[in-house]
Amino acid sequence: MYKFLFIILLPVVLNAQYNPDSANLCQGDYYTPEQTIKVHEGFAKTYHDAATWQQRAALIKQGIIDGAELTHIPAKTALHVIVTGKKNMGTYTVENVAIETLPGYYLTGNLYRPVNTSRPMAGILSPHGHFHNPDGRFTPDQQKLCATLAQMGATVFTYDMVGFGDSKQCKHEIPKAFKLQTWNSIRALDYLLSLPNIDTARIGITGASGGGTQTFMLTALDNRIKVSAPVVMVSAHFFGGCVCESGMPVHKRPSNQTSNVEIAATAAPRPMLLVSDGDDWTKNVPNVEYPYIRNIYNYFGKAENIESVYLPNDKHDYGPTKRQPVYAFFAKHLKLNTNGLLKNGAIDESHCTVLPQNDLAVWNTAHPLPTNAVIGDDKVMALLEW
Repeated sequence: MYKFLFIILLPVVLNAQYNPDSANLCQGDYYTPEQTIKVHEGFAKTYHDAATWQQRAALIKQGIIDGAELTHIPAKTALHVIVTGKKNMGTYTVENVAIETLPGYYLTGNLYRPVNTSRPMAGILSPHGHFHNPDGRFTPDQQKLCATLAQMGATVFTYDMVGFGDSKQCKHEIPKAFKLQTWNSIRALDYLLSLPNIDTARIGITGASGGGTQTFMLTALDNRIKVSAPVVMVSAHFFGGCVCESGMPVHKRPSNQTSNVEIAATAAPRPMLLVSDGDDWTKNVPNVEYPYIRNIYNYFGKAENIESVYLPNDKHDYGPTKRQPVYAFFAKHLKLNTNGLLKNGAIDESHCTVLPQNDLAVWNTAHPLPTNAVIGDDKVMALLEW
């Protein structure tokens, strides 16, 4: 079987985007949309039912672990959490939070919670994408997403990419950004699950663009994620345009080669929503990526757990037309409450307050970066030598 697969894939790989300095990486537009059809036909020959897919999924997961150098992860210590501010917005609160994910490295973000936190709540992670002016989690789109989900009864933690927002201990483009961001996501999930009254059976994740990559990567690696919604990112031919997405050999291993479509499919049979648009690398999702992943869900008899929303006139963002289907999907699968929030059949976001960046920042004059913080690309990279 694998010899046959090699014969199919070899000419395609040779014609793909090739960087002689990074021959073990799959970066950017690695295939043309036409090439990727043949590639995925070859992948599909390696499994034919739930059992054989699970074998392939385990191989893919191990490839991510090995390629990202997560094989020998450090022992998880008690979380050191710093809260530097909290605002009550009436129906929800926003806290400015830092988590020490490695000795001297602080993951920064905001925790959104409904005012009534006495009952068991769903927990949602929301990594952001490569959005600027303002950075990442400070954008109005990200604030509205998190605030609305909190109003629907979920505890939501949105956190910085490396080099974004408050996370300026190194540049975003360090060679092992993928490793650091993946480890940060794992520890962010640990933090979310450590909070009081979190229902561990109702844990979700959603992000757009580079945040979409973090969404399907963490879902592949960690079964504690029960529901996922990667937005404008799942593509059969595009592997991510940043070192934090495709800068480590997680797609091409000595044992196998895979794609972001297959990585996303490892979520099966857990519920997943694909959101795509007509102006980026997700424009083929309705005809290529979604049917491919749906076929895998069919093996488990759970085709109803995979949904796709295609917005042909939309562009690459996490705008309101993309947030609405995510609200509906999470309400359905995480049992969120939409009572009092529906207006003309959609979730009303008008009660969300977009705060200025200074109100959401973790570090400021009154709360400076801790004295043990590791500063500089080389020093942060040294932390990642496990």
